[in-house]
Amino acid sequence: MTANSLNNHFIIAMPGLMDENFNQAVTFICEHDDNGTFGIIINRESEISLDDVMQQMKIPFHPDKANAGQVFTGGPVQANRGFVLHRPIGNWDSSLIVNDSIALTTSRDILEAIADSKGPDDNIITLGYAGWGPGQLEQEMADNTWLSCPAEEQIIFNTPVEERWQAAANLIGVDLQLMSNDAGHA
Repeated sequence: MTANSLNNHFIIAMPGLMDENFNQAVTFICEHDDNGTFGIIINRESEISLDDVMQQMKIPFHPDKANAGQVFTGGPVQANRGFVLHRPIGNWDSSLIVNDSIALTTSRDILEAIADSKGPDDNIITLGYAGWGPGQLEQEMADNTWLSCPAEEQIIFNTPVEERWQAAANLIGVDLQLMSNDAGHA
C-alpha cells in the first residue's frame, strides 16, 4: 500500500459529476496502488433482486428465511460479475481483505451461506465494480470530480441507501446541497 493510498476510503461524487454511472455515487475503495483503483459503489440499488441472482446461479434460496436484500450496481465494469462486500471477514474461498473487519468476496460459497442464513449479516451484494487505470482516479480528483475521506462502516452497512451520499460527505463537513456544480481552481 502506498503512502497516499485510498484503500478503505470513500470517494464521493461531486454534484457536477453527471456521468450516469457515478452521479451522486459513493464508492468504497477496496484497492488502490500503482496498478490502479478498484472499488464498489455502495448507494446504487439495481433492478435485480437477490432471488434473481440465486435462481441464475441455481442456489436454493428462501427469501423469507435469509437476509434477502437488494442487489446493488457496484460499478460499470464487469456488470455480470458478482461481488459481496461484507463484515465480518470470515473464511471464504476467494476474498480480498480490505481492512481488519471488511472483505470483498467473489466466491460462490458466500452466496450459498447467505441463502442458507449462515452468511455475514452485514453485506452488500453487487454486480460489477468501479475501476480506474494507473493515475486516472488521481487525475479525476485533481479535476474536482471526487471528494475523499476515510470510510465508515456504519455508512456502508447501516445508513439508508438514499442517505449515503450526503452521510459520507458529512464525514468531512461538506453539505453537498450547498455546493455549486461548477468546479474551479484558485
